Amino acid sequence: MVYPPAPWSLQGYAVGTLQLVDVARVRPLVPSELEIVSLLPGKTLGGIYISSYGLGSVMEYNELIVISAIAHYAGKWGAWISHIYVDNPNSVAGGREIWGLPKELAQFSWEGSHSVKAAPLGYRVTVRQENRLLCSLNYSQPTLALPLPLSGKFFSADSSNLLLFKGKFESRIGLIKTELEVAEESPFASLNLGQPLLTAACEDMRLTVGAPEVVGNTAVEFSY
Repeated sequence: MVYPPAPWSLQGYAVGTLQLVDVARVRPLVPSELEIVSLLPGKTLGGIYISSYGLGSVMEYNELIVISAIAHYAGKWGAWISHIYVDNPNSVAGGREIWGLPKELAQFSWEGSHSVKAAPLGYRVTVRQENRLLCSLNYSQPTLALPLPLSGKFFSADSSNLLLFKGKFESRIGLIKTELEVAEESPFASLNLGQPLLTAACEDMRLTVGAPEVVGNTAVEFSY
């Protein structure tokens, strides 16, 4: 496989949700060294991020990221990515070998309001692994989008190390209406992701994913 070294620069658009997740449900998916941060009793923060990276990116591909918790370790904070899917084998290899992320291949279908199978809210993205549905998201277009620079930190893990990396992006961001369906056969169905607290559309997005740093060791070999 051929992939560029970090950092990766990506351009495109994305839809992201914000949801409350049961700490008890996500605990088995998170290394024991990470402390899950509760925002409400028994609840942490998570969400789904679905994006399409096109011209101007180091690689062109679609991506689904499941953020299942906010975590804390040795004075450092970050989001925990429990599941991640792309449709480019080179992205799978780079994600696994550079960042220790559990990337898998999947298929993405984006439908617009002018398609034959128009979604109830105007737009739909569906993610599948062969004949298995992972999730689908019906969404509207934002009525108002404002340019915002954002950044965040994310934990991951290779065979023996805890890693932390930073994502920085600039985008026009607007709130939208959504309807989320996570299939029963989906690997992340156990998280019981319900209707999002809010969903945002990111247009004209420029994302930079930095190289990871080792922040600790796992007591036992961690496997996603």
